[in-house]
Amino acid sequence: MRKLLSTFAVVVSSAIALTACGSSSDAQTLRVGTLTDAPPSIYLENGQFTGYDNELLRDIAKREGFQVEFVGTEFSGLLAKVAGGQLDIGSSTISATAARKKTVAFSNGYDTSYTTVVTKNGAGLTQAGAFAGKRLGVVQGSVQDEFAGKLAGAQVVRFPDYNAGFAQLRSGALDGWVVPKDIGQKYLDQNPGVPLEFGYTVLDKDTPSAYAVAKSDPDLLTKLNDGLAKAIADGTVARLHAQFFKQAPVAKELTRGGPGLPVKNA
Repeated sequence: MRKLLSTFAVVVSSAIALTACGSSSDAQTLRVGTLTDAPPSIYLENGQFTGYDNELLRDIAKREGFQVEFVGTEFSGLLAKVAGGQLDIGSSTISATAARKKTVAFSNGYDTSYTTVVTKNGAGLTQAGAFAGKRLGVVQGSVQDEFAGKLAGAQVVRFPDYNAGFAQLRSGALDGWVVPKDIGQKYLDQNPGVPLEFGYTVLDKDTPSAYAVAKSDPDLLTKLNDGLAKAIADGTVARLHAQFFKQAPVAKELTRGGPGLPVKNA
């Protein structure tokens, strides 16, 4: 009888341990919505989702005990899919704006960036007041869409992704293409024969790039912020930034041991 009770206790203990592991979010594979054509931040290479944003998220996932499955998504529907539970995380250089905080919650920031208007050489579009009657391409629903809408007199043309907008700029159908500067630089580097330059440019530091999660998932938000803090502390953020952004230094807040870029959600 004593032997049977002992065996029963071991079985129960094992079952409890297995149940705890199975119910833990540590074992989950989370679906991540991302773009495919915005290097060096987010892009496909040999069929693999990569870029600064996605490699940093992989690092955070490893630290926090979950796995990620990347899903190519158009930006215009990304936040709605995160809010509705179709995706667990949005990873697409998403600026943590006040308007977007009404739909989703954001992690702390992992990058700052400049917004710029890419133009043909010599276009002279270097000031905010120079865009009356000019056709400006943007990714629909992006912060650049909002930015272009504030340029007096500009005709905003919306596209589902960066490649489509760049193709129209290259053909001459657009006067300017509004993008994060690092993404614009990558396209310029990849197309040296196209006579393009940066026009009007502004720093976008108050709304850093951050990962989006559903407001109903505070535990996941905590994991993202904890993993990001560790990656800043040990220099991983700075290393990955240097790997993907050859010409732009990482923000001082994200250097090894830095304070980070806190985001306050609505």
